[in-house]
Amino acid sequence: MSGHSKWAGIKHKKAVVDARRGQVFTKVARELSVSAREGGPDPDGNFRLRLAIQKAREVNMPADNIERAIQRGAGGKEGVQLEEVRYEGYGPHGVAVMVDTVTDNRNRTVAAIRNVFTRSGGSLGESNSVAWMFSQQGVLRVQGAGRDPEELALELLDVVDVGDDGDVSVDGGEVQVTVDPTRFEATRRALEERGYSLDSAEVTMNPSTSVPLDARQAPAVLRLLDALEDHDDVQQVYANAEIPDEVLETVG
Repeated sequence: MSGHSKWAGIKHKKAVVDARRGQVFTKVARELSVSAREGGPDPDGNFRLRLAIQKAREVNMPADNIERAIQRGAGGKEGVQLEEVRYEGYGPHGVAVMVDTVTDNRNRTVAAIRNVFTRSGGSLGESNSVAWMFSQQGVLRVQGAGRDPEELALELLDVVDVGDDGDVSVDGGEVQVTVDPTRFEATRRALEERGYSLDSAEVTMNPSTSVPLDARQAPAVLRLLDALEDHDDVQQVYANAEIPDEVLETVG
């Protein structure tokens, strides 16, 4: 898919320039608290918490805020009780969408998410209506730094062990390394130790098939995804939209 941007890459680039810092901190704090509650406050033994701490540092969240969020989750008694809920549905032009939320009021959240889908010309579906199209994978995007992407991709195949289900592919000027989540941390460490610069590194949900969108179709889908991510209860949005870079530049 060289030269194309899937929503995971688009989402990351948008987050880097997100001016709503307060909202970003709130979402990261919730992820820290839930991760600590589920797996304990020690990041050495809690992979999900390590990822949450990494994300917090990427958005320059103060260390005190990170620690308070972890302790809030580990204590389990302070403040409201948070619950993780996943919603699934279809957006315009048949794009499959999954929405991960953390909420203290399930009824409020489902009503809000359904409203966003409806207003955007989509529809909220039942559980597993689209989840079967996605699989959890570790995705690391390596900056090309002016090098030929195809050459860099071949080099990376010798640097990291992507396993039977992994892959190294070219996406525009970057090289994307995809690995099983169990190999994610070792892969990230191997790349960083060898001096490669990462544009992003996350465990995400990758679609098995994509829906290509043109300049006429893309705006409606992007409006839906933006509206979902703007909601305070939403932590992650996954979609199988595929938008060429040149189209994204015209509608972004």
